[in-house]
Amino acid sequence: MALVVGFSKDDRDLKAAHPTTLVCKYLVGERDGKKILQLNTYGSTGREIPGKLSQTLQLDESAARQLFQVLQREFRF
Repeated sequence: MALVVGFSKDDRDLKAAHPTTLVCKYLVGERDGKKILQLNTYGSTGREIPGKLSQTLQLDESAARQLFQVLQREFRF
């Protein structure tokens, strides 16, 4: 669980797509006068505690802008 401050491309190859699928929930809030986007994933049905909060990433405006640029470049949005 962390506040993402930047993105950089990894030079390694993607080996495979993960077999588990899930829905990522998001929250938007404000902290110290800055908007924060929080992405939450929860334990899949096969986990010991299904539905338990698993991973959280937070992005401020700068990181969200960087992610948007990655999505534009990689997916041609």
